[in-house]
Amino acid sequence: MSDFSSSQDTIAAIATAIAPGQGGIAVVRVSGPKAEEICRKVVVIPGEQVWASHRVLYGHVMNESNNERIDEVLLLIMNGPRSFTGEDVVEIQCHGGLIVVKRVLDRLLAQSDVRRALPGEFSQRAVFNGRLDLTQAEAISQLVSARSCRAAQLAMAGLDGGIQKKITKLRERLLDQLSELEARVDFEDDLPKLDETQVLNELLAIRLDLQKLVEESQRGALLRYGLRVALVGAPNVGKSSLLNHLSRSQRAIVTDLPGTTRDLLESEIVVEGVPITFLDTAGIRSTDDAIEQLGIDRSREAIAAADVVLLIFDLTRGWTKEDSEIFCQVPKGVPRILVGNKVDDQSVPVNHLDQSVADGITPLVIISALTGQGEDELMEVILRECGVCELGGLQFALNERQCDLAEAAAASLERSHEASDKELPWDFWTIDLREAIQSLGEITGEEITEAVLDRIFSRFCIGK
Repeated sequence: MSDFSSSQDTIAAIATAIAPGQGGIAVVRVSGPKAEEICRKVVVIPGEQVWASHRVLYGHVMNESNNERIDEVLLLIMNGPRSFTGEDVVEIQCHGGLIVVKRVLDRLLAQSDVRRALPGEFSQRAVFNGRLDLTQAEAISQLVSARSCRAAQLAMAGLDGGIQKKITKLRERLLDQLSELEARVDFEDDLPKLDETQVLNELLAIRLDLQKLVEESQRGALLRYGLRVALVGAPNVGKSSLLNHLSRSQRAIVTDLPGTTRDLLESEIVVEGVPITFLDTAGIRSTDDAIEQLGIDRSREAIAAADVVLLIFDLTRGWTKEDSEIFCQVPKGVPRILVGNKVDDQSVPVNHLDQSVADGITPLVIISALTGQGEDELMEVILRECGVCELGGLQFALNERQCDLAEAAAASLERSHEASDKELPWDFWTIDLREAIQSLGEITGEEITEAVLDRIFSRFCIGK
């Protein structure tokens, strides 16, 4: 392996999130042929407790130099192959926080036959030892980092083998077609004539399945990564008030003075399973204040990087030339939603719902950042404009790496049709089919190099 050492090494790492004052329990995982031997040196087990697989033992981690008790712990022993990695594993459950769990890990790493685990190394060993396929290992990473219940459900579907089953089935269908074509290459005179139309139809059906899977997964990425929604507009139209209302906290300072917001403020909420990060930006206007201008520049950057832009305007003033200028600064590829604020103000004209503002096409939502009126409609429009409403029946979603490979497989199948159109021999068809099969095999890990595996697992956190 290029980055990961031999699986004959015994490795250790903290397997749970740690932070000062957070978490009553932490877990230190040890995996490898000497896992139990090393833990016996570090943990003192009183009485007649038996070291056996799938048993829990009670003891103390001791400081070797002065016989000080570092922590009171429980040990969970799991001999391979009945463990997460498929190797001998011992998990030490100690008290949480930061200092104690680090001291426990340091005691383990002080032993000569153990080293610190690299990022993702536990999961990688699970793949090498057949405990998980590659899609399941990646699903673990997505489950740990899930920011909503819906994202966690999609990750669990991958962990349960949903992605692997789907891709394997498509790959087997391609293998069936490849075997038919290769048979014709070698024994065409001895076999019945191949129905070229039937082969093309099957390849087209598989390509459409892959394309649909990619499209659904790209929309499903919203559940995993969330949306970034920029609140933009002229000064004093209610951007900060809306942020405060949506976040149910006073995140932004609200005054009647224009230019109060001078930096980007963020607040995240979850709507229909989608994490949405709202960015309160500085009011866009001409100014001689250097600091305010920096905030305005950052606002423009936030607009360009946002998934959705809420262009907020003041209903009491109506749609102004200043609003139109800001509207034109939003990139056309970014979904835009007009938000008329201050509907609660008695001075709002009766015709405030006039769709003639801006281009008459962009969605318009009328709200009150003060009372919350229109909030539900606003959330509904945001999700609709981003295609989230189409995710109700989504069972699982490919990650970015898997989507790239599925797209590559679909492109290879499209080239098979080009070979048919040019009336090229069967050999040319088989080249493209093999490439598609290779791409699908890389998704599940059936055909993948160790260098690629190293890159995949290096993105995991230490302890996974």
